[in-house]
Amino acid sequence: MEIKQFYDTNLAHASYAVLSENQIALIDPARDPEQYYKFAKENNAVITAVIETHPHADFVSSHLEISKSTGAGIYVSRLLNPYYKFVPFDEGDELKIGSVFLIPLNTPGHSPDSISVIIRDEDGKDHAIATGDTLFVGDVGRPDLREKAGSISKSRTDLAKMMYSTINEKLLKLPENILVYPAHGAGSLCGKATSTDTFSTIGREKKDNYALQPMTEDTFVNVLLKDQPFIPKYFEYDVELNRRGAPDFEESINNVRRIITYNEIENGFIVIDTRSKADFDNGHFKGAVNLGDDRQFETWLGTIVSPLERYYLVSDTEFNLDNFIKRTAKIGYELLIEGALVHKNSEGLIISDSLDINIFMSDTDKFTLIDVRNKTERENRNVFSNSLFIPLNELRERFSEIPAGKPVVVHCAAGYRSAAAASILRNLLDCKIYDLGEDVKIF
Repeated sequence: MEIKQFYDTNLAHASYAVLSENQIALIDPARDPEQYYKFAKENNAVITAVIETHPHADFVSSHLEISKSTGAGIYVSRLLNPYYKFVPFDEGDELKIGSVFLIPLNTPGHSPDSISVIIRDEDGKDHAIATGDTLFVGDVGRPDLREKAGSISKSRTDLAKMMYSTINEKLLKLPENILVYPAHGAGSLCGKATSTDTFSTIGREKKDNYALQPMTEDTFVNVLLKDQPFIPKYFEYDVELNRRGAPDFEESINNVRRIITYNEIENGFIVIDTRSKADFDNGHFKGAVNLGDDRQFETWLGTIVSPLERYYLVSDTEFNLDNFIKRTAKIGYELLIEGALVHKNSEGLIISDSLDINIFMSDTDKFTLIDVRNKTERENRNVFSNSLFIPLNELRERFSEIPAGKPVVVHCAAGYRSAAAASILRNLLDCKIYDLGEDVKIF
């Protein structure tokens, strides 16, 4: 038996291939299935099953495409109630892959329909458990994403209570040496304190994971609900897209309409410009938002752009444009692209105002300061005592709170979010907008 982990650092997403003899079961596969086909070919094996631990909120799975191309069954909990053909996979069921058995446990908490999958080896030993978004290394899945989405919706308090029961009645009763393979690592917004390690053991989690320590249900609920990160706009959209099953990856990205010039951009659509901040500032389309090549591009795209909107995508080369289209597809946002184009020249475009750092430092009171970091960052360190706090994920909805009369300076922690925020505000406010950028590190 071999368990292969595939890890996407951009979304901090882990998927798995369980190989036994010449058969493979995939667990929580990413949108592009090519890596799994390659693994199967290298091992002269066939993919016979695809397991979804729940309908994911933060990425789009390729389960339906893989099933169509390989004939593999899709195994999910009956509670998920998907629109595609599936094999029910709940406690009492089992799946044989070669000489290995996969045993589902219903583990609600992150979602009402979550399952975890025990991987029982050739000797009949429970070797590992794929925990989906139920148990992470150092954390458990957040319980506040299914209040409106999915076939079953539950309040965050009810889901937190379900998680308490899952931990105490199921996870803590597993052997301490069983390996834990979660669906996410550090950086995922599906948890709040996830470790950088991508696997663990039940014994280690019993010792180190705050959520697995002895406490009352009420205490657990309060601890789990406290300080959860923001919820990106795309999360509910992805839950439903995964319940339906996404279109085939290559076909979908190839269907994105290409345009040649900025003249083809229609009014009323947001423009996402993926070029560097320097290139963007030297000339960009009026109304464009600057989201450059950052590890969390997908998350911020799905945070700033609502799934009810359509948008244009801009990059500096054909190669980079193709790459960014593929990245939008990880969250199903290639389906929202109105047109994609390569930036040719900046003639006639908007040039961003640049901040004179010496003038700014001499008297910051002459500016309205906007802090677009998240709540925890703000609580840990307030860079400017007189700044207005509006997190980037709320900026398009709360820009009217920014007082008029002064030029605006936006800051974050390192420059990526402030570049995006400044570009957003230039479209919404009638004043000078400056990005403090990396100069925030001076303060």
